[in-house]
Amino acid sequence: MKLKTYQARSIADALEQVKKDLGRDAVILHTRTYKVGGWLGFGGRNMFEVTASSGMHVVQPSRLRARAAERESTPDPAAVAARLLRQAYGQTGPASAAASGAVAAENASARDARREVVRITAGATAASVMAARPIPAERPAPGLTVAGQAAMAQELAAIKSMVARVLSGAGGGRLGAGCAVAGDALTQQYLRMLESEVAADIADEVVGRAREELTRAQLSDEKAVQKAVLRALSGHIPVAPEAGEPAPERGADGRPFTVALIGPTGVGKTTTVAKLAATYKLRHGRKVGLVTADTYRIAAVEQLRVYANIIGLPMHVAMTPAEMAGACAALADRDVILIDTAGRSHNDDSKLEELRAYLEAAKPHRTHLVLSSAASEASMVRSAERFAVAKPDRVIFTKLDEAVSFGVLVNVARRIGARLSYLTTGQEVPDRIEAGKSERLARMVMEGAVLK
Repeated sequence: MKLKTYQARSIADALEQVKKDLGRDAVILHTRTYKVGGWLGFGGRNMFEVTASSGMHVVQPSRLRARAAERESTPDPAAVAARLLRQAYGQTGPASAAASGAVAAENASARDARREVVRITAGATAASVMAARPIPAERPAPGLTVAGQAAMAQELAAIKSMVARVLSGAGGGRLGAGCAVAGDALTQQYLRMLESEVAADIADEVVGRAREELTRAQLSDEKAVQKAVLRALSGHIPVAPEAGEPAPERGADGRPFTVALIGPTGVGKTTTVAKLAATYKLRHGRKVGLVTADTYRIAAVEQLRVYANIIGLPMHVAMTPAEMAGACAALADRDVILIDTAGRSHNDDSKLEELRAYLEAAKPHRTHLVLSSAASEASMVRSAERFAVAKPDRVIFTKLDEAVSFGVLVNVARRIGARLSYLTTGQEVPDRIEAGKSERLARMVMEGAVLK
């Protein structure tokens, strides 16, 4: 018996290696996924590992499926999908549901059924559903041959068709006879959003809005569906109205336009302050002054001072709230004042209160909460909740070049309520910063990469 292990970036590539090396009768013994690269669990990429052998006697696929069907603990996916679809459409089927005017996809039980079908499909292998390739599940049963995997792929294709009908509604209306084709395109977009970790409720709303917006002919056009989904997804990303506009020369109260950056430690506040300073001076022609209250982090003051010297800007250090007020007064002849604050743990109440005291002394016109795209969704939401004491009205997502997925940014932007102002995609100063645009972030979510 020949036992070998294969690694690849996708399960399909790994199985192709198995087939090429061991032949079509190779037996898959084990599969797993793991991450490579990155730092401390962030920024890595998924890899797939398949252990296979040749020369082992296995049960015929038909007999294997028959035994599996007998075990109640492992129901057949197609049977489960059929049951869920009956729940979504009603016991009389899609045609009767349409005839009665009940659109199953709009009620709660239908949405639950749809999510469960998509979970089964995506859990087996999202790649095989979207690409319609003969790819097995990520965790095939021990002893399943290549021929058995092909049979499983056919079952997944059937489930894909069921999901398409669910996502298309109960038939009739705009979709009519074209609902299956439209559902197929929407299914692909839906699964792509889930793969990018967009929240299921947001993905549901996006697909529903796209379906309502398009005509029957447009629903059969994959590009038209993609554009509609992008438009709908963009609508879930609140953007600051002034994003991309030059900074005001003065605030409404006559003071220099004052901007403060707050956020957890290590999210890139100081680098972002330097980028904004260069943008305001070099691109917008504003007179800029810098104030830093980050006296806790080693060499933080010197880091910003180096940037200030390179750009040619005055800089003040504030070690107390009173010194913060004095530093802002000393820069009264400037058009714009940028304030860098010390990173605070969202679990340290006393430090957060101290931060609020600094901001009350500075009286910023805008306060940007800076969050790292490399952090988890839970961590970003928790930070936003705790930093709410500082009343931020804008959010900056940094380190998009280190993000594992972009869908979580849509979830966070919607949950915290602050409007997106800027995105950063690297550490280079003064580059790698751009105004936040909902359409661009939506494209990153759907394409899974930072766009050039």
